[in-house]
Amino acid sequence: MERVLVAMSGGVDSSVAAALLKEQGYSVTGVTMRIWDDEGLPGKVIRRGCYGPGNEQDIEDARMVAGILGITLRVIDLRDEFRSHVLDYFGREYLRGRTPNPCIRCNRDIKFAALGRKAVGIGIGFDHFATGHYARVECDLNSGRHVLKKARHLPKDQTYFLYALSQEQLGRSLFPVGDYTKEEVRRKACDLELAVHARPESQDFTAVRNAFLEEDAVQPGPILDVEGNTLGEHRGIQFYTIGQRKGLGVSAREPLYVVRIDPQNNAIIVGRKEELYSDELTASDLNWIAEKPVQPVRARAKIRYLHSEAEATVIPIDEGRVRVRFDEPQMAITPGQAVVFYNGAVVMGGGTIEGGPG
Repeated sequence: MERVLVAMSGGVDSSVAAALLKEQGYSVTGVTMRIWDDEGLPGKVIRRGCYGPGNEQDIEDARMVAGILGITLRVIDLRDEFRSHVLDYFGREYLRGRTPNPCIRCNRDIKFAALGRKAVGIGIGFDHFATGHYARVECDLNSGRHVLKKARHLPKDQTYFLYALSQEQLGRSLFPVGDYTKEEVRRKACDLELAVHARPESQDFTAVRNAFLEEDAVQPGPILDVEGNTLGEHRGIQFYTIGQRKGLGVSAREPLYVVRIDPQNNAIIVGRKEELYSDELTASDLNWIAEKPVQPVRARAKIRYLHSEAEATVIPIDEGRVRVRFDEPQMAITPGQAVVFYNGAVVMGGGTIEGGPG
């Protein structure tokens, strides 16, 4: 019997993933990450998220589900790894005037890497690793490569957060809910009498970024227009992102948005909405799931999880960078975010946005 290790967060998706795998005849072991000391965030009231407060309740929810399913659940301490690979990175990027995507970093370095290594280290053997992500993975018999594909239920597709996985990681990964809709997953959890069937979606880092960043040294500085005129003062560049409109504290005849962050001069540059658009970006820290292109290729590129894909040409610059030229200008291209390339339902690869033209 093949053994599968299921990362269980206490949420409905990973709970149903474990149930489906057991029904399919796998020998299932659940594993939950302890990634937070359960310290509160002073002055903040937030919903649970995979990243911090509420982690102990998540663990208890996972234990409850494992008991109902009749599987073993092990809790693995990854607090140090999560702090160094995810939280510290999150803070550093904002202080550099960039907008990070910690979920991508957590998947690559923690959930699909450190978690499995620590499981093996305490004697848990497994043939496959599974999560509750909405995605699909297949093997291309012609090339021998593992292919990451969008979920059947496109509104819940999470391949954007998985583009950085290696061929080795994809080769052992199972995504049992990738062929289901969210409604079908909740219905399955209800049929199994899992109390988590009605649990709300976890909140992501972006929604609570200010709470995590308040420990960092705050250095106020100027808010400038695109011509260099001072319009006001910001509270610290780590609290701003490209495209932001609210909370600027400056008055103007028309709405102003953050169009650039200048960490060297500790300045926030604001402009009109049309100044947010660009038809080109450069990206680095690339990971190719499909064959690495050696000449320009056409793709549909996604510059944020909630942005629509856009037609583009991906042009290799050197070993570690590409230039992406869009057919139509895109709004709020943001350094630090990921750009992910698609060919239909297939994820070609992706990288980290470094900047605009050049």
